[in-house]
Amino acid sequence: MADAKVIPFDDDRSRARRRPGRPDGEAAAVRALPGPQKGPEEPGEAREGVLPGDGGPEDGADVSSVGGAEGPAGTSGWERRLAGGLAFLRRRITGDYEVDEFGYDEELTDQVLMSLLRPLYEKYFRVEVKGVENIPADGGALIVANHSGTLPLDGLMMQVAVHDHHPAGRHLRLLAADLVFVLPVVNELARKAGHTLACAEDAERLLRAGEIVGVMPEGFKGIGKPFGERYKLQRFGRGGFVSTALRAGVPIVPCSIVGAEEIYPMIGNAKTLARVLGVPYFPLTPTFPWLGPLGALPLPTKWTIQFGEPIPTDSYAPEAAEDPMLMFNLTDQVREQIQHTLYKLLVERRSVFF
Repeated sequence: MADAKVIPFDDDRSRARRRPGRPDGEAAAVRALPGPQKGPEEPGEAREGVLPGDGGPEDGADVSSVGGAEGPAGTSGWERRLAGGLAFLRRRITGDYEVDEFGYDEELTDQVLMSLLRPLYEKYFRVEVKGVENIPADGGALIVANHSGTLPLDGLMMQVAVHDHHPAGRHLRLLAADLVFVLPVVNELARKAGHTLACAEDAERLLRAGEIVGVMPEGFKGIGKPFGERYKLQRFGRGGFVSTALRAGVPIVPCSIVGAEEIYPMIGNAKTLARVLGVPYFPLTPTFPWLGPLGALPLPTKWTIQFGEPIPTDSYAPEAAEDPMLMFNLTDQVREQIQHTLYKLLVERRSVFF
């Protein structure tokens, strides 16, 4: 298989299509959709390289609403999807697609990875999203969320929430633990989906490039905590995420996720087995490992993801990133806002499953 073209990360081509008001010629020069480009289309002419059944980001077409409807030239939806799918496969085989230097493959993410996660998001966990308008329409922002659920499904659901619900169609780049990037297959998928190592240097580069970056400061302490401590935030580290936001001058958006705590109720931790396997913990739940692979199926809880009011950082001087007291205060402010919203959402929800 041919190699994909690598886009320098500081090139803003990955955001060209969603910036309003850019002349057509300039947009094509900055970044064109992968695959051969054509001039203005005649009415009824199908565009090569467009999502199967999708009108493209320019015309705001809804992929899910196309279904089997007849196209403008009388072409059925399934025929358009088949043609688009074949064009997609051709580009993958020939290497006629682009990734940035972190390995992020926007086309693969939009057309494949999001499509695989969406049924879990919409049908299984039935995620309700609130406050997505608090995420800026352009420029960088750091989303800080609570972490839970034994397996990091909450980060993936947050990624779908931003991708599918933000009015500007923004993409979330998650900062992940080292363990993610040493696991076979998982490593490649994480890179393709736009995730990168949870280090200050990578985070700052992403933010300065105008990306939306997601971080879960609780880390393994949050995701691997016992069921009896659900929705009680763990320590937020040393406030490194605040320092990164201050240096980049981007707002911090607190995010509270309810529903993930109950998908794998962790009633025990086999520490010896965890050490043997080289993992932070080995969860024991009411179903795992007692029911084997079936026990790894998450419970179908009802989720709510709420994005809070952004906390601006651009008013601080550059040297503020080195002020430990300021970092402590901002870290505490973010943590308290997330915890308060968690309690509020828990009071409002009718049931764990409905």
